Amino acid sequence: MKKLVLSIITLVLVLALAACGGNNANEGKKEEESKQEAQSSYEKIKEKGVITIGTEGTYSPFTFHDKSGKLTGFDVEIATEVFKRLDIKPQFVETKWDGMIAGLDAKRYDMIANQVGINDERKEKYDFSDPYTISKAVLIVRDDNNEIKSLDDLQGKTVAQSLTSNYRQTTEEHGAKITGVESFNQAIDLVTSKRADATLNDSLSYLDLKKQRPELPIKIAYTENNAAESAFLFRKDNKELVDAVNGTLNDMKKDGTFEKISNKWFGADVSK
Repeated sequence: MKKLVLSIITLVLVLALAACGGNNANEGKKEEESKQEAQSSYEKIKEKGVITIGTEGTYSPFTFHDKSGKLTGFDVEIATEVFKRLDIKPQFVETKWDGMIAGLDAKRYDMIANQVGINDERKEKYDFSDPYTISKAVLIVRDDNNEIKSLDDLQGKTVAQSLTSNYRQTTEEHGAKITGVESFNQAIDLVTSKRADATLNDSLSYLDLKKQRPELPIKIAYTENNAAESAFLFRKDNKELVDAVNGTLNDMKKDGTFEKISNKWFGADVSK
């Protein structure tokens, strides 16, 4: 009887010790997970040495492929220089514009470099860097179109726009019928082929396009007075990463590097 009691007591003690050991292991695991969660995105990126950047790859002169097939463009060069100075390798992830911000939400990449316009709706959900381009919207039509001279003339007209761009909302507010496109070049193709009456887009994109393809039968029918600002886009609560990027952008402007890159693509400092 005594031996039975002793065996039961021993078994209870063994089980108790095992439970304590398991609890300690679980607590240790939870503590490690908490530390990982507390580690900022910037710290994780620095530790890894790589930052993933969503971009379109079809939006000249900002992000596109040159004749050799290399990804290049103004946004690509600016982002590359920023992270070169931060000793982090940029890894660009190409994706269509209409799904680009959704890709950021899904954590397919850490940020976006693709002329993302700053607006109040986006600022509620995302973090922006300081703006690095300032431009005006232009209404582009065929050069033989004399009917459209302002945004008000878009009432009932077919306009080619990306469905997630700021410009789509502007044209809809003026009564336009929207034909969805995936890129600026596609919008221009619809205008030149008369499948769309107009497209509202960035003045810098238009100037670059006319420089590359002066034969295109298009013109600017109207230029908005208000300037639009574009910046790098990040998921919310990435202050350390955004601050690091902003500090580097500021350094690039001070030492003339930003203006040099800007002049290469546009012949002017597009941050002013």
